Amino acid sequence: MEADGIPTVSVHTHVFTRLVRSVARVNGLPTLRQAFVPQPVVGRSAGELRAYIEGDDAVEGGPFIKRLIDGLTDVLRQEDEAGMDFDRSTPRLLDPDTEDNLYQRFEENRWTDFLPIVLPTEARVEAMLKATSHAPDKVVGRLQPARFRELWEYTVEKVAVNAVMAGARPEYFPVILALAASCVTARSSSTTSQATIAMVNGPVRNEINMNSGIGAMGPYNHANATIGRAYGLLSQNLQGGSVPSESFMGSQGNVHSYSAVFAENEERSPWEPFHVQHGHKAEDSAVSLFMGGWYIQFGGGPRETWEEKFRRSLAACDPYSGPVLALDPLVARGFVDRGFDTKQKLIQWCVENSLLPAREYWDNQWVQTLLLPQAVAGIEPYASFLKAEPGTPLKMFRPEDISVVVVGGETGAMWKILSGTYLKTISVDEWR
Repeated sequence: MEADGIPTVSVHTHVFTRLVRSVARVNGLPTLRQAFVPQPVVGRSAGELRAYIEGDDAVEGGPFIKRLIDGLTDVLRQEDEAGMDFDRSTPRLLDPDTEDNLYQRFEENRWTDFLPIVLPTEARVEAMLKATSHAPDKVVGRLQPARFRELWEYTVEKVAVNAVMAGARPEYFPVILALAASCVTARSSSTTSQATIAMVNGPVRNEINMNSGIGAMGPYNHANATIGRAYGLLSQNLQGGSVPSESFMGSQGNVHSYSAVFAENEERSPWEPFHVQHGHKAEDSAVSLFMGGWYIQFGGGPRETWEEKFRRSLAACDPYSGPVLALDPLVARGFVDRGFDTKQKLIQWCVENSLLPAREYWDNQWVQTLLLPQAVAGIEPYASFLKAEPGTPLKMFRPEDISVVVVGGETGAMWKILSGTYLKTISVDEWR
């Protein structure tokens, strides 16, 4: 709009100051006019929100309304209309230096997750590249650290650099490339502190000795741990950063961001593998992504009272973040014994029994922010939900919101319900 000669002012809450200024800068608009109100705005009354705009600018000081009017009426200058170029180039190589100095430089530039890294020498990166048939300069995908910040493009070689840093072995590289090709970041800037969880299916699990059994979701397997770490590192480094208060705004952060990759225990599952449910053949290798990591429910069984336990656990989930039921094979076969001979039957039971009173459902911050506009627009089922009486039970999830996976080593009939909205399944074989 400013390029067309129309003055604009963007309004933000004060905690996003560094982020929005960074977004403006990398988009070539360092002089973008901005005004700030206090955080939070969700859950505040109309009177409290009016007090924000009748008060002072939360960052610059002085009356907020005056800053808004001045920005809209002040004449545009040449730099406002023309913007500027932002240098996106990065050197391919660093100058030679001592290991200690290089480690320090990587930390100072926030190229690490602050755990020790393997320095990505040319020889190490070349060895990683030999594990794929794709050219080093082939574009793999694009990522961005925060909404409205520009997408950064990255190549096979740049993904290889991060795989080396994570300590991954070359034979893991096709899985890492598939994760990179998803264009889903493992370093989301969401204020909810969400993480991205990945699960591998197909022959590649055994080819690279991934763990789907005892301790599969813990730090006990080299492939699981380093693939997940590589995914995190490539996300932060190839999307333009993940810096608290500037390009990462997760209030509490998430431990899953270090590494959250495991394999499904297809051999011990009584059901079809997850990737087969999503259009792949059993002999294909693929990786599936789930966005969430906000909550974890835990239990054993299914025992005599499993239905009551599951209802309570599902009600404790977040209505906006669909659950992943991660079941030990003993649990999966226990459900088969109770008549759930397919994953879909168990999912449908969960749909019918994941209930929350309308008052609690609509009191959820993210339901209000993201689903309420759909309800007002008449989109079902949310439009009907909005008309429900406060005590009316509402179904929290649709069948497509719930995923069932089988993982664990059968030392105990244990299950977890993880926050994890299913996003997509990507072929690993295409990146061999």
